[in-house]
This record gives sequence, structure tokens and C-alpha cells, in this order.
Amino acid sequence: MGIKIVIASDHAGYFLKEKIKNFLKDRNYEVFDVGCYSPESVDYPEYGAKAIEKILNKEVEYGILICGTGLGMSIFANRFSGIRAALCHEPFSAKMARLHNNANVLVLGGRIIGEAIALEIVKTFFETPFEGERHERRLNLIEKLSQNK
Repeated sequence: MGIKIVIASDHAGYFLKEKIKNFLKDRNYEVFDVGCYSPESVDYPEYGAKAIEKILNKEVEYGILICGTGLGMSIFANRFSGIRAALCHEPFSAKMARLHNNANVLVLGGRIIGEAIALEIVKTFFETPFEGERHERRLNLIEKLSQNK
């Protein structure tokens, strides 16, 4: 199998999650779906937490989180040290999130973007490597300066 990815959504991202999950599986990514499993209303932090746990425990390399706008999941995910979640609404942001920020979580707004652009964003995110060098220094600085004292 390919790269291991965890995917999670709330009810507003459920249908897009299903499309993305199939898109990734068709491309030989190993996908772990931690919910939700229907369009019935749920609380996004519960599903975001399941995904973040898999990343922090090193069970998977990357995550995709989807809620209505992507804002809630993005705010939630970035509360965890070691998580670099990027909310992307077009492919250029996805490319830069990987290239310069080494993002390990892609966040999408299920009510903001359509399926075609979402799949292009996912494709771009996972095909773009981290550039390293000066960007690594900056990521280390973010980690250092954001430590709770």
C-alpha cells in the first residue's frame, strides 16, 4: 500500500469525505476513515480528535479533515503540537502548505468547494514534497515560540 492517510468529517463534510476516500484508494493510498459515517448532525471535534490521535501516534503520516467551512476543524487541529493543518480552497494553497509549511493535515470546507476542485487540491497536496532548508528552520521556530510556558 501507499502512504497512510486518516480522513474524518462532520455531517457537512460527509459526502465530500466519501468522494475523497474513494479517490485516494483508487490511487493506492491506504485510507483510514474515522467518521462520521452519515450526514446526520455530529460535533466535528469528536471526529477531528480521532484523526489527530492517529497522526500523533504515528499510525498514519497525514490527515484530511472536512467540516462545513473547514474553519472549525482547522482551529481544532492546530491546537496540537506537531500538527500543521492547512485549510485550502484551491490547489496553490495546498502546494504551498506542503512545500513551505510541511503541512501534515489538509482541511477542506465541504460547503465551500465543489468535488472537482477538492480532488485537485487533494492530488496537489499529496504530490508536493516539503522543500526543507529555510522552511525547516521556520517550522522549528514556530514549535519553539508556541510552547506553553
